[in-house]
Amino acid sequence: MAPFDPVAILGKPMGYMVFVLFGMAFGASLEIAGFGVAHKLVGQFYFKDQTVFKTMFTSVLVAMALLFLTIGLGWLDYDRIFVPPTYLWPGILGGLLLGFGIIIGGYCPGTSLVSTSSGHLDGVFFVAGVMAGGLLFGSVVDAFWGFYNASFMGRFTLSEWLGLPTEVIVAIVIVFGLMLVWGSDLIEKAWKRREGMLTPEESKKDKRILLIISVALLVMAGAILIIGQPTLADAWNANAEKQAMLAEGRAFAPPEEVSQAYYDPLINIVLLDVRDERDYNLYHLENARRIETNQVPELYDELLDAPEGTVVIVMSNDEARAIEVWKQLVAKNSINAYVLEGGVNNWIETYGNGQFQKIADHPDDELGWVIPDALGDKWTSAIPPQPHEHEPYEIIKLQKKAPTGAGGCG
Repeated sequence: MAPFDPVAILGKPMGYMVFVLFGMAFGASLEIAGFGVAHKLVGQFYFKDQTVFKTMFTSVLVAMALLFLTIGLGWLDYDRIFVPPTYLWPGILGGLLLGFGIIIGGYCPGTSLVSTSSGHLDGVFFVAGVMAGGLLFGSVVDAFWGFYNASFMGRFTLSEWLGLPTEVIVAIVIVFGLMLVWGSDLIEKAWKRREGMLTPEESKKDKRILLIISVALLVMAGAILIIGQPTLADAWNANAEKQAMLAEGRAFAPPEEVSQAYYDPLINIVLLDVRDERDYNLYHLENARRIETNQVPELYDELLDAPEGTVVIVMSNDEARAIEVWKQLVAKNSINAYVLEGGVNNWIETYGNGQFQKIADHPDDELGWVIPDALGDKWTSAIPPQPHEHEPYEIIKLQKKAPTGAGGCG
């Protein structure tokens, strides 16, 4: 993946200036499109002026097409893109309230700032209302905190809901979206003709622009369908950094570092045990969570939403099964994971203090110790020993989370 972080490339002053310039360009685009004038925004609700709908919806379709095209080409990591978590019923209610606010006030939060920058007094009052509403909401949200956090669905997408490949969903949305854009244009043109506000030349020009945009979007939709979206195997094969990490042994965290990380206040450690149920029940590390190898995709949302400083330790009896799971977790660089060096067998070797009898010759990735009782994490050696002093980590590194941001109304 290409490094597209302006701050990392240009340094803070110039990097932040890039963000400022993008913000100014976005605001200027809204002003040119007429989004700083209230009657143009509310005109869409009366079917008189569909500029807002056509502009915003076309922008969404173009952005989506370019996004998934670059993901399909391997230029962008989808897991590093912030997808707002879904809270179904609070989201529906919030959307309705926002819609009523736009109809009544003539702006959404973003366009009210554009209007204010353009010197419109109604925009100033709307911004003041947004600020007052935000303060009021913050002061009373505790009263309905349960509903505010209700129906949490995580990073939920149409692809997951409908059970279809992402590229198919993208193509369907583009086709359906273009139908809506063309339909809204026909409605607007019909009203303008009735009012005598549309010349044949303007009608032809608008159709020509819409046709060019539609053809470009359909071509991109076709390309996305052909290219598809990268699988985990594709991501791993393209990830030279993680392949080198595995080959050089930097993927294997020794028991001593895992034990230290277990008590490190700066680390949120997640222990994943991928052994079969029998071995897990016989012996496993304290707080280790057993998963099947086919459950790894189900963990992505949880691990991607984990706090900064999260370190995942994957373990099997030796290393083979854990390595396969580790490859899935780190294929896209989004999860900071390591394999327990030598697996549970090595952990018992290190901390078992002769508690169990060792099996001299055992198959690879099989339990190499005679465990007399299925006590799980009740064995004394299953509790990581607390280190006397903090030693520098040689293998485990903290990984900075990809910056996230919330979406909003333009």
